[in-house]
Amino acid sequence: MRVRWAVCLVSAALFGLSAAPPAGAVNSKCEECHAKVTPGIVKDFNRGKMSKMLTCASCHGDAHQSADDAAKAVLPTVKTCQGCHQKQAKQYLAGKHAKGLMAIEALPFLHHQPKAFAAGQKGCNGCHNLGIVTQKQRQNPDHQYYKYGMDCQSCHTRHAFSVEEARQPAACETCHTGFDHAQWEMWHGSKHGVAYRVNPKAHRGPTCQDCHMPKGNHEVRTAWGFLGLKLPMKDKEWAGYQVSIMKALGVLDANGKPTALLGVVKSADMLRLDQASFDHERNRMIKTCQQCHSKNFVDQNMKNADLMVKESDKLLAQAIEIIAGLRRDGIIPIKKGEGVYPPLLEFYDVDTPIEETLYEMFMDHRMKTIQASFHIYPDYTTWYGFAKMKKDLVEIKAMAAQMRAAHARGEKLAMNTVPAKANAQ
Repeated sequence: MRVRWAVCLVSAALFGLSAAPPAGAVNSKCEECHAKVTPGIVKDFNRGKMSKMLTCASCHGDAHQSADDAAKAVLPTVKTCQGCHQKQAKQYLAGKHAKGLMAIEALPFLHHQPKAFAAGQKGCNGCHNLGIVTQKQRQNPDHQYYKYGMDCQSCHTRHAFSVEEARQPAACETCHTGFDHAQWEMWHGSKHGVAYRVNPKAHRGPTCQDCHMPKGNHEVRTAWGFLGLKLPMKDKEWAGYQVSIMKALGVLDANGKPTALLGVVKSADMLRLDQASFDHERNRMIKTCQQCHSKNFVDQNMKNADLMVKESDKLLAQAIEIIAGLRRDGIIPIKKGEGVYPPLLEFYDVDTPIEETLYEMFMDHRMKTIQASFHIYPDYTTWYGFAKMKKDLVEIKAMAAQMRAAHARGEKLAMNTVPAKANAQ
């Protein structure tokens, strides 16, 4: 008990918080009140191991003493957890999850959305605020720390903060599902997921954590990153496809030169900019795979998955260049501040059906093609990914032909936009 109390004192000292002896939360002043006001929180806290080591004040401070001063309660961040979990916090802060908010704030489309969608976390920020830390730490005076969007608690949910819960694949489901990153569905239906689910106690198949967090590593990084892009590319044909995609993403201008956005994307760890960083993540994953599979099996599967990235890039690049041609020829007016290439990072906030189709091709169908290939779920790779990309390309070619014919007849494209001379994107 003395050791536990010493840990509590150290934790409190690290964060400038005072702490009362952990005589059991039920007897504390905090819980006498919260057992009536928020009984679920009290139950969760006493369900977890931290209730044996810490008190409410260890994380929340002791300035809040009544209903009238609830705003004085300190809300924990990753820095709070770092006092006891230094290794995990360091890994987390070096990984992609901690950069989740940075990635979403780099996207132009987010700034057009309702406040409830972004700041209210009813849209993308509901998951991407996983990467939020205090305003001082982020050095962003325009962003106020949102108390309901935190870090460690996204996986080790409050107030139990359970390691066992965070180790379950279902802990990943809330964010890694649906439109552009259906990894949960892919794992769930793959042989890996099925082997695990038919006998969880035997743990025959790997979970998300087994592959992406080996030995509890909190970095959670992959070789290709979210965008499935890297520079340089030795395969010249493939490099051409990726250049077209990067032009549409705005990280390269129309002449193939880097833009300011490339630095932002690099900071958010959304693509690989050298072969060494790609190889580092790939080799780490291969090492994990080889705990169950032979080297030949792993190498062949990685090779084929990589080739599916190339094939998806080929289809997407064709679609991008078709639409860039329409914009270049004045058939699709270009908004002020945009360039010749269609702005993929505007997502669904574009003005023509053909560009909406391109957005879905990129963000939904290409993502599923790539992700399902690496998760070894052929049905998703085919029917939710690659086949849909082919359908998208057919539709884009047909729409482009109709638009060119209408333009030749002198018909104007009805859209809400401000035409401007194309500048170098």
